[in-house]
Amino acid sequence: MRDTQKHIRIALPVAALALLVALPFLAQLAGQPALVTLATRMMILGLAASALNIALGFGGLISLGHAAFYGVGAYAAGILTTHAAEGTLFLGLIPGSDQLLVNMAAALLASGLAAAIIGALALRTSGIQFIMITLAFAQMLFFFFVALKAYGGDDGLSLRRRNQLFGLNMRDDATFFYVTLVVLLAWLGICARLLHSRFGLILGGIRQSERRMQAVGVDTFRYRWLAFVISGMGAGLAGALMANLGRFVSPDMMHWTTSGELLIMNVLGGAGTILGPAIGAFALIGFEAVLAGWTEHWQIILGPLLVLMVLAFRGGLARIGRRA
Repeated sequence: MRDTQKHIRIALPVAALALLVALPFLAQLAGQPALVTLATRMMILGLAASALNIALGFGGLISLGHAAFYGVGAYAAGILTTHAAEGTLFLGLIPGSDQLLVNMAAALLASGLAAAIIGALALRTSGIQFIMITLAFAQMLFFFFVALKAYGGDDGLSLRRRNQLFGLNMRDDATFFYVTLVVLLAWLGICARLLHSRFGLILGGIRQSERRMQAVGVDTFRYRWLAFVISGMGAGLAGALMANLGRFVSPDMMHWTTSGELLIMNVLGGAGTILGPAIGAFALIGFEAVLAGWTEHWQIILGPLLVLMVLAFRGGLARIGRRA
């Protein structure tokens, strides 16, 4: 029985990865090129949900403000791309860039800095207070970018073209799909290393009983703060990719509803697991796409469907293989 479960846990991710690798070719054969863009969006949101999982699933921190880091990362990439196209300097000091690696690094830095500041304040509280403070900071940033007329304000910021990477044709949706897949796999690998490292074990102990960890001399604030910062950086990385996918950045990316969607993805897929949030993102976006093709009132169907799935698959979709 255990061998069967082990084989299933290995076979399912391998089969899913093989399907993803073949997806652009299958979409072309089926005459559905839009599936490539849809799958890319799923992977980017899966990355954002996996980033939230570090704080939520591993650290026990329920955040309603991760859309802020997602949006900050998107704007970091978008602003640098805009200045590169215009040949101007950001703040009169920093040159723009149309290179994806540079802009992803900028997104990591900007979102990490935002998470460090917000986390240092929010983590002095807990429970519902922590949830509300993260939500408040996210909404503050949302209205800040709405008022930032220099970069589009409420209308958002359009990018002329996607960022460049090693001479690849980034205008091609299939090429960008594979770049996103590599970034997602790299991030999931980092999450796995964190989970099984000393840092991950201590973080798990803090999630179970913070008082006990404090009693043995662990600086619980530092570990939770680091988890929050890493989580924010991952969300910012996803934002930079999303800005490139649609060649558009908007304050709506920072709205609290985006944070809510990331939470739903974690609950649906399985918070505290490596692949769960990504699976939840694929499931949620997939259901939205299918139901929206059937009826304009798809939200009425999606809500009860999500409730039924959460009740049927306790622990998330990622744990199905363990029960086989």
